[in-house]
Amino acid sequence: MNMSLQFEFPTNLTAESFIGKLSHEAAIQPALRQSSCKTYYDSFDWRLYSNNITCEINQTKSASSLTLRSIKNGLVIAESELKKVPLFSKEFEPGIVRDILAPLLEMRALLPVCTLDYEIYHLNIINKDEKTILRLIIEEYSQFNNRVFLQPVKGYGKAAEHMVEILTATLGLTATDKSVLLTALQSQGRKPKDYSSKLNINLDPDMRADIAGKYIYSHLLKAIKVNEQGTIANTDSEFLHDFRVAVRRTRAGLSQIKGILPANSSAYYADFFSWLGQITGPTRDLDVYLLNFESYKSSLPASIREDINPLYDFLLAKQKKVQKELAKKLQSTKYLSTLAEWEQYLKEPSYKKPLEQNAKLTIKELADRRIWKVFTRVLEEGGAITDLSPSDALHDLRKSCKKLRYLMEFFQSLYPEPQIKCLIKNLKGLQEVLGDFQDYAVQEDNLKLFSEEMMALNTHANTFLAMGVLVQDLDAHRCRARRDFASKFEDFKQKENRSAFKLLFAPSKPHSHQH
Repeated sequence: MNMSLQFEFPTNLTAESFIGKLSHEAAIQPALRQSSCKTYYDSFDWRLYSNNITCEINQTKSASSLTLRSIKNGLVIAESELKKVPLFSKEFEPGIVRDILAPLLEMRALLPVCTLDYEIYHLNIINKDEKTILRLIIEEYSQFNNRVFLQPVKGYGKAAEHMVEILTATLGLTATDKSVLLTALQSQGRKPKDYSSKLNINLDPDMRADIAGKYIYSHLLKAIKVNEQGTIANTDSEFLHDFRVAVRRTRAGLSQIKGILPANSSAYYADFFSWLGQITGPTRDLDVYLLNFESYKSSLPASIREDINPLYDFLLAKQKKVQKELAKKLQSTKYLSTLAEWEQYLKEPSYKKPLEQNAKLTIKELADRRIWKVFTRVLEEGGAITDLSPSDALHDLRKSCKKLRYLMEFFQSLYPEPQIKCLIKNLKGLQEVLGDFQDYAVQEDNLKLFSEEMMALNTHANTFLAMGVLVQDLDAHRCRARRDFASKFEDFKQKENRSAFKLLFAPSKPHSHQH
């Protein structure tokens, strides 16, 4: 069925007078009216909305139910009786709602987006034999136009088509595919997807480099601030993750977009963001272990799987402790005042004649230079790595790749989209194998440290055996990542990829240096 099933009332039509008019056109069973309240839920970064789903809880005096609808046509995808919405998808009862939500939400919490009070009317359209041939649900709102939803009854498709005709031609309603959520958000001056962790910075290639730099930093500062409360409250692990990424990107900018800000300011803020990176690290590491725990568990032989459970409790207690310390630091004077200084600094107008060597360049010139330079460094560092190189060499290369990636993401609006997207994708492949190598090594080391701490807690010997098996498994993964590195780097340094980089970023002619 392709026809629309939701219709919007003209502005001054009330539900009562609509039902009155409709009763001249069709046989209606007396309508049931209830006061109701609808709360929409989504993750902070709109994962459901981005997948064309709305999740709403409808509460009347008698019942509460959760409904997942398609944004495209308003059709119900799944429903279940529910008093309140769990924070995480894994807390839902097993069933269709959980099956839909879990892969979309992953580790993100379901948070209330907005709440609407309305009156709901249930109408049944009946035929001569008093059989229900169509159901109508009317939602009457005080703050915007009312809605009616058609729920066709199996075997009576014609009745729905006939009703559409009556609603639109006779009663002046309009078919709509705009969800009530969208209307509600607009009335609050918001729009869906107003937060995404993806970087989307539009730069003008002729912008002066120092002004563009501040523009990038302001963009990242917004991400830091918008994730701050969720990080302090530990609402879900992704707030801290996005907070850290924005901090890391800022640090990469300060170290890589060189020569546009006064050296002393640059160093002062680089110090501050480095501190922010340090204080947020321990909590993130533990978040990662907790998020990985199920996969740790499933990597173990079934006979010892449950023996690892005490590790979870240990990690959770540790996470709670470092999370509390982090929350304190993010409410400290040092954090709040330095961040406010940084915000102020970014707002100050730039000098007409900046003193810094690169500030006068256009951002496109500086972007070309920096990306080309870091790219050649990645090729050099990677090319020097053999099977005998220490793991530090891979860690250093990983850092250089990160810097290159951040630069390419900062400046991607300056380059043709298909090309830059493709180059970022190639770099991602190399980064993934380096990231895995590093992560497995760190996890291995930390598990050894954790077991020492857990010995003091009289943990059962079987738990240490299970942890030993886990360390072995992580070690195998680490060796595999190390082996995969060579082929991934071969891919990256292929002529094709080098030429594509050269074409986009390399200096075309020797720069004439004017002093």
